[in-house]
Amino acid sequence: MNLSKSQPYSRFAFVAAFTFLLQLVFAQTGSVRGFVYNKSDGEAVPFSNVYFKGTTIGANTDLNGFFSITKVPPGKYTLLITNLDFDTITEDITITAGEILSKKYYCTKGGIKLKEVEISAEKAEKIENTTVAVQKIDPTIIAKLPSVGEPDLAQYLQVLPGVVFTGDQGGQLYIRGGLPVQNKVLMDGMQIYNPFHSIGLFSVFDNDIMKNADVYSAGFNAEYGGRTSSVMDITTRDGNKKRLSGKVAASTFAAKMVLEGPFVKLKEDGKGSASFIVSAKHSYLPQTSKSLYRYANKDGLPFYFTDIYGKASINATNGSKISVFGFNFNDKVDYPDIATYNWTSTGAGSNFVLIPSGSNLLIEGVFAFSNYNIGYQNPKIETDSKKSGVSGFNGGFNFIRFVGRSEVKFGFEGIITNTTYQLQNPFFTKVTAERSTTDISGYVKYKYVDQKKRFIFEPGFRLMYYASLNVFSPEPRASLKINFTPKIRFKGAAGLYSQTLMSASSDRDVVNLFYGFINAPENQQMPSTYLDKDGKTQKVNSSVQRANHVVAGFEFDIMKYIDLNIEVYQKNFNQVINTNRDKLFDDTPENASKPDALKKDYVVEQGRARGFDVVLKFEYKRFYLWSVYSLTLNDRWQGNTATGAILNYPPNFDRRHNVNLVGSYTFGKKRNFEVNVRWNYGSPFPTTPTQGYYPAINFNNNLNYNYTTSNAELGYLPGDLNSVRLPDYHRLDIGFKYRYNWTEKVILEISGGATNAYNRENIFYVNRFTFERINQLPILPNLNLSLSF
Repeated sequence: MNLSKSQPYSRFAFVAAFTFLLQLVFAQTGSVRGFVYNKSDGEAVPFSNVYFKGTTIGANTDLNGFFSITKVPPGKYTLLITNLDFDTITEDITITAGEILSKKYYCTKGGIKLKEVEISAEKAEKIENTTVAVQKIDPTIIAKLPSVGEPDLAQYLQVLPGVVFTGDQGGQLYIRGGLPVQNKVLMDGMQIYNPFHSIGLFSVFDNDIMKNADVYSAGFNAEYGGRTSSVMDITTRDGNKKRLSGKVAASTFAAKMVLEGPFVKLKEDGKGSASFIVSAKHSYLPQTSKSLYRYANKDGLPFYFTDIYGKASINATNGSKISVFGFNFNDKVDYPDIATYNWTSTGAGSNFVLIPSGSNLLIEGVFAFSNYNIGYQNPKIETDSKKSGVSGFNGGFNFIRFVGRSEVKFGFEGIITNTTYQLQNPFFTKVTAERSTTDISGYVKYKYVDQKKRFIFEPGFRLMYYASLNVFSPEPRASLKINFTPKIRFKGAAGLYSQTLMSASSDRDVVNLFYGFINAPENQQMPSTYLDKDGKTQKVNSSVQRANHVVAGFEFDIMKYIDLNIEVYQKNFNQVINTNRDKLFDDTPENASKPDALKKDYVVEQGRARGFDVVLKFEYKRFYLWSVYSLTLNDRWQGNTATGAILNYPPNFDRRHNVNLVGSYTFGKKRNFEVNVRWNYGSPFPTTPTQGYYPAINFNNNLNYNYTTSNAELGYLPGDLNSVRLPDYHRLDIGFKYRYNWTEKVILEISGGATNAYNRENIFYVNRFTFERINQLPILPNLNLSLSF
């Protein structure tokens, strides 16, 4: 007998037998799947706990309100649906072997809950999900903070653990040691390249159209790729499916409008629905500040922005959905006689959810295009200008298969990115860089939950193929949770990550409102080797930037209403591409003998971010208290292959200590009064001192230029990079709200407060030539009126 010839038949027989056995197992059990919606407007209700009373069989709804409970033994059960914001739903159902029940449920807001049900709803998310280094944010939580005008995601992100905010004017968010360009921002699956306005109190996202935001600060799993530090995934609502509704609001800073309603009304026994939602907001701060905030700047605060977003959705009878959306975001900063910055971001796309009949499979997909352009102009020098743009198309599919409380998720994605960068100033000729790249990736992730819910394990694997560079990047990732008791839980995550997109500005700049992009520099623009932090020579194989993460922590439910969360983390940025500040020569054949460190456009650095965060939360009835302490240590290393020297320096966002205290109290018989407070302390940022000055002469590329009769400009010699620290930072924000229910559906809200309530003079920067100290924004009282209908 020839065993080698029989092996293929044996393998086929084994696979066939295994498949038959699997089908037999599922045929002996039944399944129930469905959607949970808000009865008042038809919006999906995520994060609800759906389970059979008296058993451990159940599931949680996702962002689409979808749940799937598989491998249920045949029999009669009582199905419970619980959510802290809605009344509990109960229904008696019968499970039949080999059958899949499809259900729809509509929740009513209220407080009808059994005691055991309330506990179950509160703990399900913590026990059954790894929740490592992730913050789940909804509009209700954002509204608990003091706000400037309407509540905004940008103001809430500043209080998250591990997040450092560099200032009110042109400030950027750095998440656990990662640069803004290393943070992937998605809105309904579409890439957003700059989510924040130049005045750091506002983002491009309207709080009233948000459904949910997930912020992964480290160790994110395989469904996300193309960034080496963090992910922000924002999902918007579909719009009211039952009636025309909306909101208008105006404050001392800006005005906004939201309008939503049905094209085809949702009926609980109907065949489907169609809805829309539109949001627009506009800043008139440059006008109002001339009278209201003249003390801050006699010429007014020069921050303009306009944001428009629209979305239309069609829902099928079985819960399948398709949405189309688009946006236009604009921002401008105009400092008279200093500089003008402006950027525009536009985009459009579509996403969908498919529920195949007779299957426990969920299919998600997205196809989107977005474009971002930014410009800088010196009003005094016409030739001093910069431009940058990035546009990208992303498309992909996700497939989710539910097996009991476990699930398998896999998918693939393709991204085409185009970047342009133009620079022209009095000292350099015009420089133009254009680049187009294609990235292809696929991933698989498995979530295992043991029967007693003591152990949750999520191994994942992502394969990135940077086609334009012909580089493969295999990236294993994993997360886990161990529930020692229902009140004490351990969690951890780790993974490998990569990206090619980089900032067009050096991350060493202290103040820079110009934030452009460059993608995957050509190999000839890079040095052939670099020195790592240990002084060893490493070969540069490509412009792919790489990192690895490790994060672990504990969750403690100290009392019923008090939670304590502790996490420690380390991110190693093994290859970071930065602009070469030490370049002295053009990279031409004449300078072939010069070291790469003195002629290449870019340098390779290494970085490390490590620290720990402590979050203590108390939430009970009318009280909400949240305290966050973060300790972060950031390091960067740059090796000079010409001298062998290793420069170790803290980046300009290295804030070692960061404290946030947030409080909210609701009072009144109808709970229509609310007061909010937030206090933030941050230890000093590093900065580079001035070592001396010299006359800077522009020879205009003329060897015969008579420098003895020319007028030189004043130049400065920097000292050791980031070797001194600025003063520390602290700020108090306060706010109040009053809600008046005009009718059941018409609500008037009056809110106000003050940013920087005790008028702390927090430093922005110091002019190196005039020694003038420029501070962040002073106290800014505000008043806001809104009408919801």
